[in-house]
Amino acid sequence: MLALCCLSTLLLSGQQDQEQEVKQTIMRFFEGFHKQDSLIMKSVIGPNPILQTLGRNKEGLTEIRNDSFDRLVEAIVSIPDTVKFEERIHSYQISIDGPMANAWTPYEFWLNDQFSHCGVNSFQLINDGSSWKIIYLIDTRRREDCQ
Repeated sequence: MLALCCLSTLLLSGQQDQEQEVKQTIMRFFEGFHKQDSLIMKSVIGPNPILQTLGRNKEGLTEIRNDSFDRLVEAIVSIPDTVKFEERIHSYQISIDGPMANAWTPYEFWLNDQFSHCGVNSFQLINDGSSWKIIYLIDTRRREDCQ
């Protein structure tokens, strides 16, 4: 019984360590995002990453937009110093199965200290044996129903 308790404690601790590593990877991405540092952002992105956004078009229909991480990084880096922007992550819900992880992160986006929009990021990550890397990011964006 004692051995079983010790084993379950070790497994839980290992899972929590992995969740913290996934969270740190995403936080590192946003550190680079806010500093407009392409090297930091790219350091946590895996091979052939996918970037998508769900939103509504002018007719109010949901549409999916595909983009590339390279274009996202270029766009962030090129924002003028006179523009202040911040993506505020509210929480992290992380699930892990072996080398794969998912992180669900509700957020608010602020532009020049004014609320712009809110939504949820869904990150898919892989562990390449040495660290967690973001391989897929899809987000939602809306201006209403933001808590």
